[in-house]
Amino acid sequence: ARCLRGVACGEQVPDAAEGRGRTMTTTKTGADGPEGSGSGLLPPGWARFTGVLLILLSLLPAAGCAAAFAWCLPYDRARYQDYRAAEACSARELEQGTTDCLSTSPFTVVKTEDRARSNEAFLMGEDSWQRRVSFGDERPLFEQLNAGDRVTATVWRRDIVVLSKDGVRQNTSDAPRDELQANAGLGIVGGLVAAQSFIFGAVRLVRPRGYKPFSWNPFGKWLLLTIFATFFVVAVPAVWLRTPWQAVPPASVAVTVCAAILMNLGLRRRAADGI
Repeated sequence: ARCLRGVACGEQVPDAAEGRGRTMTTTKTGADGPEGSGSGLLPPGWARFTGVLLILLSLLPAAGCAAAFAWCLPYDRARYQDYRAAEACSARELEQGTTDCLSTSPFTVVKTEDRARSNEAFLMGEDSWQRRVSFGDERPLFEQLNAGDRVTATVWRRDIVVLSKDGVRQNTSDAPRDELQANAGLGIVGGLVAAQSFIFGAVRLVRPRGYKPFSWNPFGKWLLLTIFATFFVVAVPAVWLRTPWQAVPPASVAVTVCAAILMNLGLRRRAADGI
């Protein structure tokens, strides 16, 4: 609506037909819709700028994803296989100082510390060097350890991998484990975060005047939380159930895509209902 010539905007104008005053107002419009409409969209210039930043930021989690699948996962798999194939050291191997075999050494417990995230035992060897080993759980051995106890340590590649006392054995945190599902879960989380950042950035470059629903609030925020949740929903149960690690990436992607579709449908329904 335009202001009548000679009449200020917002001024009451006599309505001859109804015999009462009527207020006429004007609304400024912009490229992204009526000003103050609550669209939450950035100006086109800022939208393109944030799009470039999002695309550049996507390179960091993408690099983490590549490192997880190209280096961490193969390294941990090979290390676990080597550990499983290792045998007790022979006298000749002990003389040569070979570290790929399993050797045993006696230690004395100096003290133990029960911490929130790990349980630690400090050991003194015959060479008077003090060693520190960590355990992921108190059972079955750590809870029985006391200062002055004599224990036997199994050493592999200079790491204490097993501690035993009176026939009770417990793996330390340095013992290789077949938990490749966790590596795959962390790697795919990085890949999904990179994909979200890249897509959100690309949409801002292509459609700077209308990039919804690819905005942070609420779709982007909930999608990011869903991506991180896939590690605990897919990868962690896969470790417990001994599921092949190859099943973790497609399952994580499927969960994220389904969640994104449902969230998008829910947002569209709310917008249609005017909520």
